[in-house]
Amino acid sequence: MNTHAAASLARRAALAALVALIVLCLAWELWLAPLRPGGSLMALKALPLALPLGGIWSGRRYTYQWSSLLILAYLAEGVTRAWSETGVSQNLSLLETALSAAFFAAAVSYARLTRATA
Repeated sequence: MNTHAAASLARRAALAALVALIVLCLAWELWLAPLRPGGSLMALKALPLALPLGGIWSGRRYTYQWSSLLILAYLAEGVTRAWSETGVSQNLSLLETALSAAFFAAAVSYARLTRATA
């Protein structure tokens, strides 16, 4: 696989993982297992994930770089809640961990594949 095809694959994977993580965060805190019946303000945790969407969509390398750092907070939350929660919330946190790790790997791969060669 050439570099352009690999970068394209990493770009699509990062976008898919980011969108899936936004949907998961909203569904988790509003309907699936909210902290309070009827939803909670924890759904606002999806808001920072929306910030890099435009840059990820358009393939801006800088966005991939900084959003790979942002996603580490969601990875940490997923691991922490997987350890401390039970039932549906534990399963959702495991999914959050997997999606965060997938986004991180794809974003770092894209940034590496698109860097200027010396």
